[in-house]
Amino acid sequence: MPTPQLPDAPASPEVIEIERALTRITYLSTRARQHDRLMALAGVPLDRAAVALLRQVADSEPLRPGELATRLGVEASHVTRTVQQLQKAGYVTRVPDPDDRRAQRIQLTDAGRQAIDKIRDAGARGMQLALGDWSPEELRQLATLFHRMVDDFLSYAIDDESEPDAVAPAGTA
Repeated sequence: MPTPQLPDAPASPEVIEIERALTRITYLSTRARQHDRLMALAGVPLDRAAVALLRQVADSEPLRPGELATRLGVEASHVTRTVQQLQKAGYVTRVPDPDDRRAQRIQLTDAGRQAIDKIRDAGARGMQLALGDWSPEELRQLATLFHRMVDDFLSYAIDDESEPDAVAPAGTA
């Protein structure tokens, strides 16, 4: 695989500040204590890997374990163990792949859908508390800009797959 090449021009001060803010958000949202608090509020006893997998399955059609591993950026063996844990707990099930009946896809059960809904609700309530002093217009602007940024990151990531010399934008790895 060729070595990724960064653009010749340095990042603007604004982009540097955005990268710093994204790093801080990522750190805050992935702390073990924060995760434990969210799970307690949601009433769902799952580890971070299980929640990440549930979120990914909830946001897509049923996926093959290998596809899940790729999307989550982890080894297939991690997905296999986590799927087994979630299947045993009744949160996911395996369904035949309509494109290849020999393969299976991972799908949420009703209990899995309820769990992810509780997790998202608890997260949104916590965010509402943190952003309680923001005006509705500021919140709309933030949501619009976040969606635009994610869409641009995803667009760049798609281009990145076809251009081996490209580098993913900061904060997307």
